Amino acid sequence: MNINFALNLIQEQKLIMTQEMQMSVKLLQMSAYELGQYVNKEMQENPVLEERDLQNPKNNNTETNEYKEIIKYLEKDDYKIKNYSAKSESEEVSPFYYIAQEKSLKDYLVEQIGELTEKPETLDICKYMVENLDAKGYLSVKLSDICKELTISNEQAENALKIIQSLEPEGIGARDLRECLKIQLYNLGNNDENIYKIIEEHLELLAENKYNIIAKELKITIPHVQKYVDIIKTLEPKPSRGFYTGETVKYIVPDAYINKINEQYFISMNEDMLPKLNINSMYKEIIKNGKDVEAVEYVKEKLNSAMFLIKSIEQRKNTVYRVLEEILVVQKEYFDNGDEYLKPMTLKKIADNLEMHESTISRAIREKYVSVNSGKVIKIKDLFTNGIASVIGGEDISTINIKSAIKEMVDTEDQKKPLSDQIICNRLNIEGMNISRRTVAKYREELQIKSSSKRKRF
Repeated sequence: MNINFALNLIQEQKLIMTQEMQMSVKLLQMSAYELGQYVNKEMQENPVLEERDLQNPKNNNTETNEYKEIIKYLEKDDYKIKNYSAKSESEEVSPFYYIAQEKSLKDYLVEQIGELTEKPETLDICKYMVENLDAKGYLSVKLSDICKELTISNEQAENALKIIQSLEPEGIGARDLRECLKIQLYNLGNNDENIYKIIEEHLELLAENKYNIIAKELKITIPHVQKYVDIIKTLEPKPSRGFYTGETVKYIVPDAYINKINEQYFISMNEDMLPKLNINSMYKEIIKNGKDVEAVEYVKEKLNSAMFLIKSIEQRKNTVYRVLEEILVVQKEYFDNGDEYLKPMTLKKIADNLEMHESTISRAIREKYVSVNSGKVIKIKDLFTNGIASVIGGEDISTINIKSAIKEMVDTEDQKKPLSDQIICNRLNIEGMNISRRTVAKYREELQIKSSSKRKRF
């Protein structure tokens, strides 16, 4: 065995991300809502941070000067606030735009159970079942398991389940999709055996649009099957829809506002989404006195953390602002005239124009929104689309416009003779959109439009 203990000098290049760099990246890709949550948490954990007193601007200037002195003392760069156009605080603009804040499904069901005149033990079983409903509103636990857990008979469990399934919304408490649909049909007073057979035995064929096989099995005509399918499609497969089930509550907080004034667009960064951060001047004395070494080191650490947070937030705003400025240049026609004028625009194009890395642009637009003149809230990411070369005119066409054209064709087609992907492809090519049949199929699937064979009506 030959063991060599020689020293070798190797030159290599490595990118090492410091903890501060990692935090800057993390803050950049946070949504406005996430950032607000994070800042509030930091204010609770870092005693040096405090909210600026907006009622006393003179006092704010004093405090700003004081913590600049502290940072100077710590041999750090002065904190310089960049100027951003911000919405006036007198304007009545709520920072929160709600996608959905649904009423709790379980609370709604418990309210209904509270109005029943059943025995207390029966109502307790019902409430227990409500606690075992899944996100769709189905009972996710077997009745036999509930009987064991509560030491009750199968008859008691069946009775309680029947009560649950009689509540609103219809279909609640079903144990699977088939039972959910049948409960709703029963409540509608529909007693047709054929429609129950389709649900019980032929749901897979229904999903495949194989109406001819269903018709053959039930010994009825294809148009009759179509009528049954139309009824089934009116039923709700997810009874919990419209209620809060604990999965998500989403908030949209726009990072900026884009307003058109005298034919010119102005970007206003949303200053309402975060508390106005300041450094608590009380800690200046602790550092200046310097008697308690441990206290001084603790304050220095917290000051560094606070200053880094403030600088990172300003840097985040600056990056988002610059990206929006560049988007406005590229997409001015879109902001003037609407969706049809959205141009193909990639991360690379914006990154090259701003001399930034694509990953920086990607983080800067992640889960971020802007509010435009009309109050419409736009997801910034939706403004980025690839383009398809146009045969006519030479300009690239946005994929959103192509998808819109595909959807319009399908919406206006003869449902007895739905358009195939090839026919759609041919029509798009005639209109100057250079696109293949495979790409048409891809966009159709992204639009959640079924194939022509599954769209056909009889």
